[in-house]
Amino acid sequence: MGTIKSRNPAQQARLWLAIAGAALLAACGGSGGSDSITNSAGESAATDGSAQAGAGTSSSALAAAASLTATGTADAVRLAHQASFGPSEALISDIRRLGAVGWVGAQVASKASSYRSGGAGDVHQQTSDVSYCDQLRRDSETCWRDNFSADPLLWDFYRNAMQQPDQLRQRVAFALQQIVVVSSREVSGTYGLRNYHNRLLDLAFGNYRDVLRSVALSPVMGDYLNNVNNSRTAPNENFARELLQLFAIGTCELGADGQLAGGTCKATYNNETVRAYAYALTGWTYPVGGATSWGCWPKGTNCRYYDGDMVPAPSLRDTETRRLLQGISVPAASTAELALERVLDSLMLHPNMAPFISRQLIQHLVSANPSNAYVQRVSAAFTSGRHATDVRSFGTGQRGDLEATVAAILLDDEARTSTLRAESGRLREPALMFTGVLRALNGQTDGAALNWYWGGTMAQRVFSPPSVFNFYPPDYPVAGTKLVGPTFGINNTNTAVARLNFLTYLLYWNGSEPEKNIPGAVGTRADLTAFEADAADAAKLVDRLSALAYGVALPAAQRQTVVDAVSSIKVGGTDDAKAKTERVQQAAYLIFASPRWHVLR
Repeated sequence: MGTIKSRNPAQQARLWLAIAGAALLAACGGSGGSDSITNSAGESAATDGSAQAGAGTSSSALAAAASLTATGTADAVRLAHQASFGPSEALISDIRRLGAVGWVGAQVASKASSYRSGGAGDVHQQTSDVSYCDQLRRDSETCWRDNFSADPLLWDFYRNAMQQPDQLRQRVAFALQQIVVVSSREVSGTYGLRNYHNRLLDLAFGNYRDVLRSVALSPVMGDYLNNVNNSRTAPNENFARELLQLFAIGTCELGADGQLAGGTCKATYNNETVRAYAYALTGWTYPVGGATSWGCWPKGTNCRYYDGDMVPAPSLRDTETRRLLQGISVPAASTAELALERVLDSLMLHPNMAPFISRQLIQHLVSANPSNAYVQRVSAAFTSGRHATDVRSFGTGQRGDLEATVAAILLDDEARTSTLRAESGRLREPALMFTGVLRALNGQTDGAALNWYWGGTMAQRVFSPPSVFNFYPPDYPVAGTKLVGPTFGINNTNTAVARLNFLTYLLYWNGSEPEKNIPGAVGTRADLTAFEADAADAAKLVDRLSALAYGVALPAAQRQTVVDAVSSIKVGGTDDAKAKTERVQQAAYLIFASPRWHVLR
């Protein structure tokens, strides 16, 4: 293959896509390569304890020197892709030191990060006919943004993803928020959205029953799916339907392996079932604290307020017996609290629950097309509430335990083995693409640039999915294959090109300056300084970035092409520092633009 000489980003993109060679679902690892990583001090160490091969060492020699183990660089990088917002050299070192089981255990025990930014509940405590922002004479743009939108949460989301150590908790909460969906497009009140998503962080290693209870009692969800102040005589069915269809059991009967029971779709419920659940879930209103100039409606309820769980409203409570799934009924004249517990009993006991939720969590963390056996093993952990390894056990033994379920997902042979199934992998979603590049390149972000512009361009503004069906469906088909690829639901020509444009923006345009009206703004930037120390040696630089991105060196032909492209930028001249920066830019662009990096394996 020829040498890439152009420093023009658009030309680089075309050249790299032409030489990438592999289809999007091709294996990420390759058959050989260096299993070395450079630490934060700029010192290189091979995983087998030997000194790293010097510049110019052949790919075959690097492969021969590699010693991949369960805690080697390749597996550490893979686990970081699955369980964090992207590998950094420090994180890879931590995983290698602790091992997969030890690192997952430490993450489970870590303190939870949280969302803190944005206004308070006084937006729903107004007794004036003048709007909140006008009444307080606040700047209209930032007042709405800071008090009613999800923008402040998005800033915290990306800051936490970049900086906070509880990476696995954040990833699981990110997965949960794409299953039990609410959207800022439909619900206004920053403090309420903050409460909802902080609760998912708190429950990420708790029990899925508690997740569903929290969701059912959330006034944000109550507004989003019309269950707050619901009619006792003709209840709105939105929440009941989505609880069954999306949050709990799905529409078709499943085996423990997640496949259709009997090979065909047999409905798990019908419309009468939905109506029974809708009636059973009546009797809830907002928590106390809200106020309006015209009072609360209907009579006997509280005004809109999101600071706390919904509370019972007896005047709205259905009083008839309601038959639910799994032979469970809500007795006549039941309280709202008792009815909710019966609803949760019926869902948690349903045989669909374990495979339906387990498969989606696997898709978000590891693979879009897990094997049937993999789903079945994780379902067993969900059902038993335990996952045991030779080193330690995870979970409380209670059905629906998410600690056990997540451990079973990440520590399964299908997640950890170096021998990948042909169907393994998933397309990296935009939010993980942003953080993956930034964390790898020692970057920082306050999230502002990743919101309306880059998030909007790539159809994933965190906290603002277009509907209760999330940004993309879990069964979205990959064109020309029999596989599903959820994230392909927002992948098209425009968003694919936007991925390359993001790299150009970050590497060649120096990202974004801080915005003055965002508290604690830092902008969005990569920091290439640490890699410039290796820039004089093109091969060493390329291998260092490849190990960080993939855990191994690039295959020989691709590696040589990238090394040649980097070497075409001459160093040692009068502007040596600039040339070294350009070498890092060239190497990083080609490695992180590769389809090999955008499809996680």
